[in-house]
Amino acid sequence: MTSHLLVSVALRSAAVGYVLLLIFLPLAALAQQSVAAGWDRFIQDLSAPQAAAALWLTVETAAIATAINAVFGTLSALVLVRYEFPGRWLLNALVDLPFAIPTLVAGLMIAAIYGPTSVIGTWLQQGGLTVLYNQPGIILAMLFVTMPFTIRSLQPVLMGLERDQEEAAFTLGASPWMTFWKVTVPSVLPGLLTGVFLTFVRALGEFGSIVIVAGNIPMKTQVASVYVYGEIESYNPQAATSVSVLILLISFVVLLLLERLTRRPGERLPQLFRWSSRNEQPGQDSAVPTAAH
Repeated sequence: MTSHLLVSVALRSAAVGYVLLLIFLPLAALAQQSVAAGWDRFIQDLSAPQAAAALWLTVETAAIATAINAVFGTLSALVLVRYEFPGRWLLNALVDLPFAIPTLVAGLMIAAIYGPTSVIGTWLQQGGLTVLYNQPGIILAMLFVTMPFTIRSLQPVLMGLERDQEEAAFTLGASPWMTFWKVTVPSVLPGLLTGVFLTFVRALGEFGSIVIVAGNIPMKTQVASVYVYGEIESYNPQAATSVSVLILLISFVVLLLLERLTRRPGERLPQLFRWSSRNEQPGQDSAVPTAAH
């Protein structure tokens, strides 16, 4: 065995072992614990009214936050890449701030701005909109912690995008809006999908900021992560584990879908289905001459 092969095997073993140790083994242990009392108990834990309400609220608010960040994250990335203006460097640095500060601090900042004693919070309450201890507060917390994903996923794609097709569309009479939808968006779609899917997955698991702004009101503002924490505090780890496994399963399916959608068009199907398609094609071609005879 050559030294090059030894190094290759060692690097692969280290990478696989690192992933197995930090991700796969904890996930496997959690999955095993969730069904330790049987599948009936697992389904019963998920179908409990408080758990079901927390799961639905989590998915609903995460989807809303993802849609908002998809729109404004795309616009922000376009502005940061395509336009020069004073303070752009500062705005670009602020984008990464949610990555740097604890999420509990993010919750405190939202509470300070939109709380009932603040100017903005008082004005919104007079208009009939309550942010804290309500769904808008949860969405704001998710928006804050997930803001960088779409922007940072799109920026390198936009920087490497050639402007020839956009200029050709302008030459042919397309409006800026039509050029954006028909030319720019398809060109940056892999980056956009990456940002959108990562935003959704991150929002599903948010805890620190939400526990400050949501109030943990069962059946109203209690999200899945806060429900899990409450069940652990109530010495009910089985229910906490069941809900955690479902959130992990949703996240894993979303990430698998992202991995497939960001591949080249001919590689998006699993290899088994691509192999079946190739095997069916000769049979279809050979059936044509037979029918002709």
